[in-house]
Amino acid sequence: MADSSDKAINQRIFRTMVIATGLSVVVSALLGPWRVTTGLLLGGLLALFSHRWLKNSAAAAIQLSTSNGVKQLRLAQFLLRYLVIAGVVFATYTLDLVSLTAVLAGLGSFVVALLVEAFREFYFAIIEREEIS
Repeated sequence: MADSSDKAINQRIFRTMVIATGLSVVVSALLGPWRVTTGLLLGGLLALFSHRWLKNSAAAAIQLSTSNGVKQLRLAQFLLRYLVIAGVVFATYTLDLVSLTAVLAGLGSFVVALLVEAFREFYFAIIEREEIS
């Protein structure tokens, strides 16, 4: 039961991240400079990439801790995620293709998704008097 609940929460968070990224890019395309729009798009895509990769690498890190460090390659995958994100951000910023502030705001789509999920749970727990799923 916990697996299906966790999977549903992960799907809702991912879907909300996609929606938040899409809305921010559309609004920025209409109102902002192109570097801000590309920064929001890049940050949002990196956040989605990171979220998907995190599920695999966090499970690997937990597995690593229970197997007494036999699979150090899995832990390297956990850290590689940050290096890939930092490398992409550095390269695009150095080439003057994105606004660094916009990239950081795009990476914040995960925070937006968590807040939406928290409000959803709050609604069901308080208004509907249901148990938190």
